[in-house]
Amino acid sequence: MRTELVLALGTVGPVHQRIADALIASIRSGRLRPGDKLPGSRVLAESLGVHRNTVLRALGALAAEGWVETAKAQATFVTATLPLVRPRATRGLPTTLAKPAVAPYPLRGFVASSHATDHVASRPARRAEVRLFGGVPDLVRAPRAEIARAYRRAILSTRSDPLDYGDARGEPELRAAIARLLAESRGLPNDPDQVLVTRGSQMALFLASRTLLAPGDVVAVEAWGYRPAWEALRAAGADVRPIAVDESGLDVAALTELAKHERIRAVYLTPHHQYPTTVVLSASRRIALLELARRERFAILEDDYDHEFHYEGRPVLPLASADASGNVVYIGTLSKVLAPGLRVGFLVATPDLIERASGLRTFVDRQGDRVVERSVAELLDDGTVQRHARRMRRIYRDRRDAMASAISDSFGDAARFSVPHGGLALWTEFPGVDVRAWSERALDAGVAIHTAARFAFDGRARPFLRLGYGGYPPDVLRAAVATLAKTRPRR
Repeated sequence: MRTELVLALGTVGPVHQRIADALIASIRSGRLRPGDKLPGSRVLAESLGVHRNTVLRALGALAAEGWVETAKAQATFVTATLPLVRPRATRGLPTTLAKPAVAPYPLRGFVASSHATDHVASRPARRAEVRLFGGVPDLVRAPRAEIARAYRRAILSTRSDPLDYGDARGEPELRAAIARLLAESRGLPNDPDQVLVTRGSQMALFLASRTLLAPGDVVAVEAWGYRPAWEALRAAGADVRPIAVDESGLDVAALTELAKHERIRAVYLTPHHQYPTTVVLSASRRIALLELARRERFAILEDDYDHEFHYEGRPVLPLASADASGNVVYIGTLSKVLAPGLRVGFLVATPDLIERASGLRTFVDRQGDRVVERSVAELLDDGTVQRHARRMRRIYRDRRDAMASAISDSFGDAARFSVPHGGLALWTEFPGVDVRAWSERALDAGVAIHTAARFAFDGRARPFLRLGYGGYPPDVLRAAVATLAKTRPRR
């Protein structure tokens, strides 16, 4: 039986809790064993330099949790029925239990594909002064004051307390505002019952995948594309098959050929500004794809991730606007036009799919952020979002032109690209250049870039770069391109 005990208290939290934690650590480490008698409360208080009532409070908490028990005459012992812990050789007196790096039991969850991703993503790209990543908006120009005012009004609202539980489909006013926006600008039906608000487009795709797919279902995707979307499909058990992309977008003829041999359940694509190549799916292929989906009865998962940023002529309307059969599941986001940190995306589909997807959502997220959703609804209703989009369209167009001009001036015929009609990035080929080595050298010089391997279904290296221009003014873009020119490997 032990009568001497030295405790090392932590520095965070109330004193009585730190004493209790220190005693628990001694029990877990084996320094205190089941049945051992603890020093009296007065002795412990004197040794720790605290009031006796503080020690009594700690012992009371331990007794309530079953770590110790009090016998007659008020003596306190480590609970005799606790499992015996073999004492470990330790240095010092640890007060916290170290956790192993690997779980001691098998894990059954989804493991992301080990296909090669762009190596810059695994390096400290944050240290780069300039990150030319496509799809990143200019957050300096985000309407922060307007967002803050709308947020304040939303959180102080006395109408249906926004801090309470809400509708898993999203706040009614935001669903109605999104439905109106899509009807006015994209030709979709103005029906809030067909809208599910999500925390970004990635959640929308994940919920759609889990609603539509069963393990083993064949899903076609663009051979150049967005890897997190492919992984969301795989997480639902999909057998993901790549389909070639050319200057007219997804090769629908190749998809038709696949449909002759496989039962296709869905196809995921980015028809407006193909990710990452920026090409637009041609009109003839749009018609053929919709007809193929109607005939073969598969879903089209249309990801329209940056519809607002189209610079020449009118934006091409989504496939969903011409879908009379209900095959298209439309996925969108406000991350590019407002800010990704707000996490506002949406799923548009038939009401029965929306009902099932929102039911699934309750198991993993319960609902969205009601205060944010009400704030964004107000910003849509008063035109703030639309005005900001128009302003940023002009800015991004100028930045696109500055980036294209800088690449042409710096590389001449060594760079091959077409100026895209929209989006926030240039897809540029540099024949014969080791772009992997180039990205390493550029990163060391302060510029981070994404190479083609990040977007290729097979993960193979190819001499393409996706150069984003949305996040920086023209002078910064020109300086970054100059740095790329200096660091380019010679053939």
